[in-house]
Amino acid sequence: MSEPAPPMQQRARSASSIGIDQVSRRFAADAVALDDVSLDIQPGEFFTLLGPSGCGKTTLLRLLAGLDQPDSGLIHIGGRSMQGVPPHRRSVNTVFQSYALFPHRNVRENIRFGLEMQRLSAAEISRRIERTAALIGIDKLLERGIDQLSGGQRQRVALARALVNEPDVLLLDEPLSALDAGLRGRLQIELRRLQRQLGMTFVFVTHDQEEAMVMSDRIAVLNHGRLAQIGTPQAIYEKPADEFVARFMGHENLLPIKKSDATGIETPIGRFSGDFAEGAYLLLPPQSLILHRLDQPAAPDCIEAVVDECLYRGGMTEYRLSCSDWPLVATLANQGRPGPAAGDRVRLEVVTRAAAVLQAEGDG
Repeated sequence: MSEPAPPMQQRARSASSIGIDQVSRRFAADAVALDDVSLDIQPGEFFTLLGPSGCGKTTLLRLLAGLDQPDSGLIHIGGRSMQGVPPHRRSVNTVFQSYALFPHRNVRENIRFGLEMQRLSAAEISRRIERTAALIGIDKLLERGIDQLSGGQRQRVALARALVNEPDVLLLDEPLSALDAGLRGRLQIELRRLQRQLGMTFVFVTHDQEEAMVMSDRIAVLNHGRLAQIGTPQAIYEKPADEFVARFMGHENLLPIKKSDATGIETPIGRFSGDFAEGAYLLLPPQSLILHRLDQPAAPDCIEAVVDECLYRGGMTEYRLSCSDWPLVATLANQGRPGPAAGDRVRLEVVTRAAAVLQAEGDG
């Protein structure tokens, strides 16, 4: 009896590094999709391209897949230049948002398609299908028609069809965007766990900030075809590079800095002491604001505000406030006791160590 093929996670993954060096892509003189983008993706990394529609993230994914070619710059996968290399010669597979399944074939036949193109033996094809289907959790669905599957099951089939070829890099173009919120959340966890188990490089495209933070080792934020920031989810959220990244990541508490000196900065809601760098805005993350009732003891440097709205969000409550006529947002964990109500006057304690000074968008 022959030995079973080694699990995919035991394969060497050194070939899955990606280097993108000064890559640009223009569709017309005034339509720049990518503008001098450079970044390195490590082997076995879950790397996400994040940004609004039209920022260039899908264009970059297509360049990695070989479905398009850059106007300038170089792309390397596993240390090998991809210049002129067609898609079928790259150890790269793509999972599309639309699934792209064959409706007239059952699950097994859909997964088998790519293997048949490689002219593998029937025994090897069968072994890979069974192993990959079990890994994805669809081994009981192999004989079902595509029209008999739910949206989540179809997405798993699309994922299995990409993984069964054992590529060095898996590209995922917003593969979860068509799913409902509950199923999407479960598949985010499953996909992240699968990536860690395989040790494969995943390059994931999304415009969903929370999805990117939950799933990624690192995130590249793109804006108008340029790289705005690259870093861990924590760094991107807590220390955004500029005003654009902060607003795109959902931050609303951006206070224009009126004046700064060696001891602090002046903003529309008051002065903050500390050793702050030069910049155009002071970012106060919503969790950096602590609310105290007027009759509660509080730090002497608190500032007064009025609660405009209280939005219950399960594990936390979002408070929308007015402070010196300036809108602010605070989030507090729900701990089983009532908090301030709409219309209440409160004192705000600002945790300045969580604050950050940012440049205006485009100022670098």
